[in-house]
Amino acid sequence: MALHPHLATVVSYYDRHPISAEQILEKLALEGIPLAGLAQAALKAYDQDHYGGVAATDVLIERAGIRLEHRVLDVCSGLGGPARYLADRIGCQVIGLDLTESRHLGAIRLTELVGLQDRVRFRQGDAQAMPFAAASFDVAISQEAWLHVPDKRQVVAECARVVRPGGRLAFTDLVAARPMAAARAATVLRAVAADNLASHAEYRAWLAGHGWRILHDEDLTEAWGEVLRQRLQMYRGLESQTIARLGEARFREWDEGYSAFVQAVSERDLGGCRIVAERLAD
Repeated sequence: MALHPHLATVVSYYDRHPISAEQILEKLALEGIPLAGLAQAALKAYDQDHYGGVAATDVLIERAGIRLEHRVLDVCSGLGGPARYLADRIGCQVIGLDLTESRHLGAIRLTELVGLQDRVRFRQGDAQAMPFAAASFDVAISQEAWLHVPDKRQVVAECARVVRPGGRLAFTDLVAARPMAAARAATVLRAVAADNLASHAEYRAWLAGHGWRILHDEDLTEAWGEVLRQRLQMYRGLESQTIARLGEARFREWDEGYSAFVQAVSERDLGGCRIVAERLAD
């Protein structure tokens, strides 16, 4: 499958993201945390670039029933924070899949730093055409990532292909809640590097159409409003680091766009969902 033109925008977005492997290592150094002998228990305070941190990952772990013997796929794994946390907490094997080379290489670097490369591996690739054999995973997880993917229905189909019958899919994502004015929609989509957004109902329909039985289905909009307001302040706290690495223009661009995004969630033009589903037999 040829890469969709929008995916170049996604790669650029993450290449210029305020949080990176380099930023995490710099933050550790600034706080006097030595890299030699660094444990995942310490790194997890810095590498969880998703809404709700490890507590949100814990919910996916519990509801997907992830166990030691499971082989888990993290779809759009970014810098690998959830994959490392999962492998460290449960002891299972995890493979992270991400398109962006800088994220992929950063994930490998951080994983080797905490000595988890025997349990956590990474592949660079497109979630719309996963480089894995059919039925090769027990569980697939993902957190706030499919918004970047042009064909979200295809990601649902690919998860159905690579997860064995009886296996589970547990994911969260940003969703469209109600129509926005064209100018505002363009600003918000650009701010989060999205070509389009699915609705909560569309995800439910696509799951049903691709052989998934929904076990848990939650609207996270209210909870995410507060989480995102806190994240906006966190990003503003990285102002000096971001300007030093990416320049003042990029910091101002990020702050303006992220502020518009947070407002759209707070006003419920955008929402969030968490869905856990079981793969039915073919």
